[in-house]
Amino acid sequence: MGTEKGPVLAAIDVGTNSIHMVVVQVHLDPPHFIVLTRAKEMVRLGETCRQTGWLTPVAMERGLTALKRFKELAQSYSAQMIAVATSAVREATNGPEFLQQIERLVGLKVDLISGREEARRIYLGVLSALSFEGLPHVIVDIGGGSTEFILGDGGEPSFLGSVKVGAVRLTQEYIHSDPINASDFEKLQQHIRLRLEPVIADLRQAGRYERLVGTSGTIESLAQLDAAADSRRPYTLTRERLQGLVQQLQGMSIAQRRKLPNIPERRADVILAGSMVLLETMKLLDAPHLTVCEQSLREGLVVDWMVKQGLIASYAGYQAAIRERSVYALAQQYRADDLHSQQVARFALDLFDQTRMLGLHTWDQDSRYLLWAAAILHNIGHYVSHSAHHKHSYYLIRNGNLLGHTETEIELIAQLARYHRNSPPKRRHETWAALPKDQRLLVSQLSCLLRLATTLDRRRQQSVAAIQLDQEPNRALNLQLQPVDPSDDCTLELWNLTDEKQVFEAEFNVSLSVTCAVARVPSRA
Repeated sequence: MGTEKGPVLAAIDVGTNSIHMVVVQVHLDPPHFIVLTRAKEMVRLGETCRQTGWLTPVAMERGLTALKRFKELAQSYSAQMIAVATSAVREATNGPEFLQQIERLVGLKVDLISGREEARRIYLGVLSALSFEGLPHVIVDIGGGSTEFILGDGGEPSFLGSVKVGAVRLTQEYIHSDPINASDFEKLQQHIRLRLEPVIADLRQAGRYERLVGTSGTIESLAQLDAAADSRRPYTLTRERLQGLVQQLQGMSIAQRRKLPNIPERRADVILAGSMVLLETMKLLDAPHLTVCEQSLREGLVVDWMVKQGLIASYAGYQAAIRERSVYALAQQYRADDLHSQQVARFALDLFDQTRMLGLHTWDQDSRYLLWAAAILHNIGHYVSHSAHHKHSYYLIRNGNLLGHTETEIELIAQLARYHRNSPPKRRHETWAALPKDQRLLVSQLSCLLRLATTLDRRRQQSVAAIQLDQEPNRALNLQLQPVDPSDDCTLELWNLTDEKQVFEAEFNVSLSVTCAVARVPSRA
């Protein structure tokens, strides 16, 4: 291994049952990372109020306390921090409020990710620990609120799925006796199978697999319970042995489970439900055994960060371009006009770069990417209806499961597309008004650029070859169009620009004139 070191990184997973952190030293040559320390707190965010679906004040306080400790530990390593929240926060009515509390009271920004995005990053974590040798593997991760499934061979995954069955959720909803009585056990078993059958049927349809891999605290605890003094890594748990463990746990009270070796005290009450999810998974997959992997979401966050920083060019043959490919896939799904979208995206980025050079804004490359994605997807709402298609675009993007993106990024892309036409953002627009101040400004300013870019291909014939934005006296700007055909005066584009430029002028407090560089045709003698 090389000795050139990069930054120290702390990756945090705010889960339903526990909050985990891994602190790693990133190495640059060759790119890899070494774990420096780990931390875990079982805070039970998933113990929500049954009447309202809200995270309880007590659970949120436990979470805040744990994150404050984690931040202190990370700072002792001078680590950069990245964090995501999953099922419990994703589903709770007051989840966004909790994330705001974390940012305000802890000084930590936590990104909310979808179930499929969680599955993708779990996949990256497993790839950092196990050699797939080009063979297809199924990965199952049993969390507190959801279970994720992935099928992949080390390259792009063939299947990413998430289902709302988790150890904490199931325990809270179905186990009302201690030890569990026959009625509760049967209802729990039936519910798990009912929820797992569709997703596993879809997974099996996506392709065959050679090995089943399991991650998460539930699976590690079961493996430790089964292995006892066995220190082999990775450990293999057979379905036959798992069946025996489920029967053992079924007959024990929570107090008795707490006395078992290698079972954390706060996992003793939920281990039965988690073990039943794993057993039903193995039955439905007809898997005789499972390989336990200790690397999961936290390590996947590190790998994803390294990819985005350009430290890994092609980690598994696909990760570096996952964001762009996901955008193109969504555009294709809703039959977007590819040539038009590409033309609009090109002009949107030209306008971004030129307005930045003129000092109209200071948005960075991450913001530039959001504008590009919105430009590619701005018209997918036509799939639903031409009428109010910009609003349909917002909905389709917001619910399109864009991989490689945080929930905040998806929201901003959707809002930029939403405001490419008709009314600009207004206070009465609830989704825009709910954004933080800096994000409201981003949407207001960059949607103006997208609005102009769409008019530059009004005829959908890619008639404009280039644009040039020049500064004139008294905060006046001139946008000149260079047509592909020198004799084309771009009348339709100029007419639309004259109409749409008013939003741009109001937002940036400038005046804008638009012209076309039509070549002079020499007169004949």
